[in-house]
Amino acid sequence: MSQAEAKPRTTGRQEPGRPKPEELVPSRYAVRIGEIEVLIISDGVLPLPTTMLGHNADAADRAVWLDDMFLPRDAFDWALNVVLVRSGGQTILIDAGLGLDPDLNLPRAGQLIKRLEGAGIDLASVTDVVLTHLHMDHIGGLLVDGVKDQLRSDLRIHVAAAETKFWEAPDFSHVSMPPGFPDALRATAKRFLSEYGSHLKLFDDRSEVAPGVVVQRTGGHTPGHSVVRLASGGDRLTFAGDAVFAVGFEHPDWYNGFEHDPEEAARVRIDLLRELAANGEQLVATHLPFPSVGRVALDGDVFRWVPVFWDY
Repeated sequence: MSQAEAKPRTTGRQEPGRPKPEELVPSRYAVRIGEIEVLIISDGVLPLPTTMLGHNADAADRAVWLDDMFLPRDAFDWALNVVLVRSGGQTILIDAGLGLDPDLNLPRAGQLIKRLEGAGIDLASVTDVVLTHLHMDHIGGLLVDGVKDQLRSDLRIHVAAAETKFWEAPDFSHVSMPPGFPDALRATAKRFLSEYGSHLKLFDDRSEVAPGVVVQRTGGHTPGHSVVRLASGGDRLTFAGDAVFAVGFEHPDWYNGFEHDPEEAARVRIDLLRELAANGEQLVATHLPFPSVGRVALDGDVFRWVPVFWDY
């Protein structure tokens, strides 16, 4: 029998009497940091032009990196990860995904609410939300119809004061975004601040949200961009938000198209990667390939991403 004959055939049709299969691609991954429970959830992917990976880089250099990663040169699928944390009796959602597609051809993201439900997580159980910043792919899930009605009336939303101040009159003069994105970002941030303003718990530089859960402002990507540091029982993990992108290990000095202060963002990225390489703690970030759990190693003058082995 030939290999072709031995290969089972799949028609894609649902056979009578069989239950409908769940998603075939994993969308959540759990880890423990001491006594802290961490669940990384995929909100989907964002297909974006590859120039967004480093608009200050030579096109030929970008092409080399994409070729080395076996990726197409025209468009790159950015992962979109959200984290749920349980610590000290609190359930903390870190960022909230894209929500509804804002007419920008992003139909493969916005899956968070469905996937929280699939994981058995009731929105009413969420006591706190931490927002790394107010870009629409980090807050949009809270704006989906019906979501606010399911959340607690005493929900606390933690965000840097510098971030809310920035979105009063945001500066897009140093970004390099596709058409339509600046207007969508402005509109989404404005709507979010209007709908959730009474829930905001602002901080300046650092705030402890729950035992072992600290949000810390870095700036750079946006003035109030923040990371979340988890520490318990000798274990440590940092959720880096948009401080680190997939290309940022080999090319930490490349400017991402969504960075409002790209020079400062590069400085923040390099400092954070140096720290993580020195202390060996785990890293998760919004736009690293799901589940994005790994560590950072020095590789000469730049860095190397070391994904953890999946534990299942």
